[in-house]
Amino acid sequence: MVFDLDGTLLDTLTDIADSANRVLRRRGFAAHPVDAYRHFVGDGMRVLAERVLPADRRTPELAEALFHEIHTEYGSHWADATVAYDGIAGLLEMLVGRGMSLSVLSNKPDDFTTAMVRHYFPKTPFRCVYGAGNGIPRKPDPAGALRVAAESGIPAEAFLYLGDTMVDMKTATAAGMFPIGALWGFRDEAELREGGAKLLVRHPAELAAAIAGAGAAQG
Repeated sequence: MVFDLDGTLLDTLTDIADSANRVLRRRGFAAHPVDAYRHFVGDGMRVLAERVLPADRRTPELAEALFHEIHTEYGSHWADATVAYDGIAGLLEMLVGRGMSLSVLSNKPDDFTTAMVRHYFPKTPFRCVYGAGNGIPRKPDPAGALRVAAESGIPAEAFLYLGDTMVDMKTATAAGMFPIGALWGFRDEAELREGGAKLLVRHPAELAAAIAGAGAAQG
């Protein structure tokens, strides 16, 4: 099974928003409400840096400078308010007990992705943990998901893919995996359906029950 990270395993929105807003204020720009970041995130930190800027200031040079500043700021604050979603620990424990292969694929920078998975899920034996910047194209390009399948030794079509955005649903579909939408995340049901979700779940326990009932395969 492949998991997205932000909005799927971890509620990271407040720390992302606070870090970016501190940088914006230092630069003399207006901050955004935390809820606005639900639509700024999802395509990587470089894209977020562009999206938070006023439309008339979105030059490549300023966006790149902002990206590096947000990266540094977030590096000191990614654990301030971030927590695993309710029910995630139980879901992971159940999947490990069933012998399923678990991996994480995120558009968050790779250094944060790997550090946060180690910090929040130290007992979960993830097979692969990949973020942006490690030679894998950003989602929705399916290359990362296909790499996970290859390194796990399991056909892509045997994998479940859990994510909370259209980007995740398109990634899963392009890789031939089964796309599951996490309704506890950052985006809504309409977006997940439009992205191609074949199953929508409102709580991790609901997914655990569905997998247990279906006797899911090893992906």
